[in-house]
Amino acid sequence: MPENPAGEKLAASQPPAPVTGGWLAAGSRRTLLGIYIAVSFLYGLCLYVYMPTLPTYVQSKSQDLAQVGVILAQYGLWQAIVRWPLGMAADWVGRRKPFIFAGLLIAAVAAWMTGAAQDANGLLVGRALTGVAASTWVPMTVLFSSLFPPREAVRATSILTATISVGRMVGTSSTGTLNGIGGYPLAFYVAAGVAAAGALVLLLARETPHPPRRPSLQAAGRILTRRDVLLPSVLSAVGQYATWAVPFGFLPLVADQLGATPVEQSMFLTFNIVLVTLGGLAAAALANRIGAGRMVRVSFVLLAIGIAIGALAGSIAVLWIAHLFIGVALGISYPVLMGLSIREVGETERSTAMGLHQAVYAAGMFAGPWLSGILADAMGLRPMLGVTAFACLAVGTVLAGWCDDR
Repeated sequence: MPENPAGEKLAASQPPAPVTGGWLAAGSRRTLLGIYIAVSFLYGLCLYVYMPTLPTYVQSKSQDLAQVGVILAQYGLWQAIVRWPLGMAADWVGRRKPFIFAGLLIAAVAAWMTGAAQDANGLLVGRALTGVAASTWVPMTVLFSSLFPPREAVRATSILTATISVGRMVGTSSTGTLNGIGGYPLAFYVAAGVAAAGALVLLLARETPHPPRRPSLQAAGRILTRRDVLLPSVLSAVGQYATWAVPFGFLPLVADQLGATPVEQSMFLTFNIVLVTLGGLAAAALANRIGAGRMVRVSFVLLAIGIAIGALAGSIAVLWIAHLFIGVALGISYPVLMGLSIREVGETERSTAMGLHQAVYAAGMFAGPWLSGILADAMGLRPMLGVTAFACLAVGTVLAGWCDDR
């Protein structure tokens, strides 16, 4: 593992200076944690309240599976483009809250546009803006992690991931009901209102800026070449490829072929996210005992098994088993890999490192639905899922073998 620059050694041995300036009193820290947890919950809710039937909604505007994949891929594409520059900009400005606030407002506009879209082009623009909004997960992660000592980065990201997952659960469990009341568009309008509420809650938090840090090509290059940052990022990209190709991509279309109702579609993703949440909590509790590397390796084996089961599913009941394996796998790997990517990085470069991590894994979010849409159009849904399962097993387990077991 590469050595940290001299300034990072000090940061690794002391608790970081928190966002309000100086080490927080317990009460003040608890207040900030409460605010950021509430914002994270609303963030997850506004991005996922329409997600279970999004692929079906998109397909209602376009019967071309390749075009469906391109529209779904905009979410990941724009995160891949925006996240690293956004992390560098947050370090440069020395503030993170304004970026999060802007992201919530963009999420509100994007959800409204998507719900009101009359054709595939409107959906394309709406999903692209949603990807830009989701990029503010970079400063949110760093802002929340700054309330914890550096060596607790995995624990902090696990707590944050679990919080967002609860928001996702509430959102996805509501989709079928909302569709029944007002059709597909209603869930998008609810998402817009939730995002606006999140922006208002965020105004309650006070942020004292860090000293601005001008972006440096040398510093960015140093982060880019660090194995302890890059390896978890690439593994996250593999996991996100599978996530957005399968449970949030084309597995709902398999369920639709098997006769699943909108409420059942909603329950599938809620079940998946419940398991992601439980996996994240398990990761927070066990990462230091079992070792991060071992947990990541196990997660990719479980992920491949779950996708393979989905490819072979002949009934809705079997799809529940597929979601079981996929949810647990992603719940374990996602927070562990995110924490590993910033664990050894000093406070002044954490937004840049997290931006790189999330930009790399966002490439997987883009490639998942895009490439899977092309493959599904060429060979069918189920063969595409089989290819995805094999790729996750082969690539994921090999790369995970190089992860630090500490």
